[in-house]
Amino acid sequence: MTPSGLSVEQARQWFMLLSKAMIDEQETLTRADQAVGDGDHGIGISRGFSAVDAKLQESDFATLDALVNAVGKTLLMSIGGASGAVFGSLFLGGAKSLKGRTVFDAGCLADLLESGLRAVQDRGKADVGDKTIVDALKPAAGRAREVQGESLGNALAEVVVAALQGLESTRNLQARFGKARPLGARAVGHLDPGALSFTLMLQHLSRLLCRVGD
Repeated sequence: MTPSGLSVEQARQWFMLLSKAMIDEQETLTRADQAVGDGDHGIGISRGFSAVDAKLQESDFATLDALVNAVGKTLLMSIGGASGAVFGSLFLGGAKSLKGRTVFDAGCLADLLESGLRAVQDRGKADVGDKTIVDALKPAAGRAREVQGESLGNALAEVVVAALQGLESTRNLQARFGKARPLGARAVGHLDPGALSFTLMLQHLSRLLCRVGD
């Protein structure tokens, strides 16, 4: 990692490392989804990031928006269902804010999360309190903007804390959207799987930053 952030090639490596880490979260996400849904979330996320890993291994990118757009399209097409739409929208929306940029820094992180949040909310209409990914994504995006002047590593650490707090808040919520909605009060006491997947993703990105090569 350079002092200013990640080059496009370093970001490609970073997302490939993320993909492998998310594949390994299949069992954790399956258990979380079994508590509130049909238990297929872990399989979908694993399948999606397996496809992302394959896509990034065979491709080169000139700009960050091209890289992030490829991640979003691959997730959209390979996860399937509502989760594919949500995570695809997150990255496809985020890519629009990175047009022509070649260094991924804390400002890019904030732009990606804010634009990704708008895309997710435009598609699903959920907000904080609805027991969805938005409960973790919105505070993470807000914190990212607040710390955009920090180093990427420091900014990610702060964003992870915000996402974790948002994730934990879903435990005591009754779902208004998604597969958990029909459960009503029975969903209370369980974390939202989408918010969990997003938070795990941020945690892995933070942890893996030091492993990105020159």
